[in-house]
Amino acid sequence: MTEITTLSQFLTTANTQFQIYDLGRRVQHIDMLAFQQIDSLLAPYPYPIQGHAQFAIVFWQQEQLPYIWFVKLPLDEQGLLSPAPRTQFIKMILEALGRNPTQALTDAQQEQLANHPFSFKPNQHKLALFNALVRLQLGQPASSQYEFATQYLSGQAAQDTWPQLGLQGLADICVRAHQFNHLDDIINALDNAPIEVQAALCQCLEHINIDKRLAEHLFNQLEQAEDHIKVMYLAALASDVQYSMTAINQLNEQQHLDYNTLITIAARNWLALKDDATRKHYLEALAKQPQHFFNQVFADIVAIPSLRSGLLADLRHPDRSVQLATAIGGLFRATSL
Repeated sequence: MTEITTLSQFLTTANTQFQIYDLGRRVQHIDMLAFQQIDSLLAPYPYPIQGHAQFAIVFWQQEQLPYIWFVKLPLDEQGLLSPAPRTQFIKMILEALGRNPTQALTDAQQEQLANHPFSFKPNQHKLALFNALVRLQLGQPASSQYEFATQYLSGQAAQDTWPQLGLQGLADICVRAHQFNHLDDIINALDNAPIEVQAALCQCLEHINIDKRLAEHLFNQLEQAEDHIKVMYLAALASDVQYSMTAINQLNEQQHLDYNTLITIAARNWLALKDDATRKHYLEALAKQPQHFFNQVFADIVAIPSLRSGLLADLRHPDRSVQLATAIGGLFRATSL
């Protein structure tokens, strides 16, 4: 019997169909071939967060309802899945389930799988968006909250009924933005709905590849917004690199790259940091924060494979402020201890 050494191999051997979603930085689908490379320790995890890969495995057989595992595995210095924990997780699955992950479980097996050390629970916003994406991609109906959310955003329900809105319903609308008139409804809500509704919509849009018209509208909202809520529109622009870059550089000119904004960019808008000028502005603003914060954020973003080479080059770049040079010196001292 062939030894099972990867998650992909286990799920394929069990005759399941499966999909993988990242739930670390943004809720997004991971291509199957890409995951097999990651799973085989041949490629780094593309969206690391705080030294870990956080992802969901959705798997099913034929007409069955899908099963979902939320898995958090540590990464090594190269950004690869750490071999020992990955092997331990696979061994634990095999011991509990044999070679059939969809078999009926005993209470003891359910408890064993529910409490394993590699499990994690996504926050409410990521979970709502994840559920909406999975339902859409598997051709399942939207949640029971979808109907009222549709009525509210289309103006069929009174504006003061917004407390009845469920986050899941808004997530269902956002992933279906190109169905019916949902895109127009979202844009209209960003103009007219209470700030609580706008904030919830933005939290959903952070994880979606948004339409250019919606990106333009979000950018305009950011420009006009009060300082303390600009960051929510910035996060919602995450998938649009050009608007994210423009927004970050504009916020930098206005000296609004504060603690919360810097964290948001690292967590959601990191793709904009592939641009050399935008990354320079970001690092200069980061250097104005306390040393331990600079060290933590830099360590987090330098682990992202698409940013690593640029950030490492920035450490030696001659065109930097004294403040940034000092922060980099502090980083080197901390990492050499």
